[in-house]
Amino acid sequence: MHVNIRDFESSARAALDPVHYDYVAGGARDEVTVRANEAAFRQLSLLPRVLRGREKRELDVSLFGSRASMPVLLSPTAFHRLAHPEGELATARAAAAAGAIMVVSMASTVAVEDVAAAARQAAPDRPTALWFQLYLQPDLDFTEALVRRATEAGCTALVVTVDSPVLGLSERNKRNGFTDLPEGMCCENLRELRGGEPGSVRQIIMSPELSWDHVDWLRRLTSLPILLKGVLHPEDARLAVRHGVDGLLLSNHGGRQLDTVPATIDLLPEMVDAVGGRVPILLDGGIRRGTDIVMALALGAAAVGIGRPVVWGLATDGEQGVRSVLELLRQELDHTLALCGACGLSELTPDLVRQVPAGRR
Repeated sequence: MHVNIRDFESSARAALDPVHYDYVAGGARDEVTVRANEAAFRQLSLLPRVLRGREKRELDVSLFGSRASMPVLLSPTAFHRLAHPEGELATARAAAAAGAIMVVSMASTVAVEDVAAAARQAAPDRPTALWFQLYLQPDLDFTEALVRRATEAGCTALVVTVDSPVLGLSERNKRNGFTDLPEGMCCENLRELRGGEPGSVRQIIMSPELSWDHVDWLRRLTSLPILLKGVLHPEDARLAVRHGVDGLLLSNHGGRQLDTVPATIDLLPEMVDAVGGRVPILLDGGIRRGTDIVMALALGAAAVGIGRPVVWGLATDGEQGVRSVLELLRQELDHTLALCGACGLSELTPDLVRQVPAGRR
């Protein structure tokens, strides 16, 4: 029986190859940031209002032209076929059925066109809520072609990961010798678009020379909303606004890049202040409870993203497992809103969140 997200993680750990579990669960170096993302929420408490009830709470949200049934999106995570044979197809169907936005990973093991088709099939009566995650590649022609593919497939926003000039080092992966996907599995979005042999795989190339010039180039290339994922410093948030970015996904890559960076929830108030309401800020990292969602929204996030919990659900029970994870978070969010005296997301304000006194942590 799965009554919370941690139950799904336990089931997934039992179901997955231990090497693949370590790939998903692990992070960079000493995994300080991996632990901090969840622990930081335990340093906060909710101070509810009373006698402001309503029979039903409003959970839906509109983000960059996508309508979602709740402010919880599926952050980009790679290699879903490691968790289940249907991989991102199952994830997309679950997200669409739940009315949730899915950010398709550039390192998906299913092509973006097929992910979009699965989402449309699962929810033919409403627009597909798919965004595409992008690593800007040194080969700008390849990047442009990939943006065009994602756009033509029906993705309605680009989430550009900018915290990876080089790849983070996972010591779990190094000990396990995990460097390649199993035979018959590849990053389907990275197959050569021209030249080369059919079916050859193009790996993501990290770009130490990545700069704001590349963001400007992408802004000229596409009219889709652009969100930058991995901006952590307030000055970079202000620069992002000046460079015409439409939003930020406040993320430390789940602790998988630079270890020891702060938990995202700890950075949120300063980042909200930095952008001054000019663009929305979304947040991922450590979301495991409805109370976590409410805290993030109260402190200024427009929505939150979940990564590992999606994979835990997928490994546990495929499409149904992902649907169960999303439904569990929806129920917890609704329950927490009721207990906080909030009839909807707009009533979540910073005064509802308090720091836990140091002596009581």
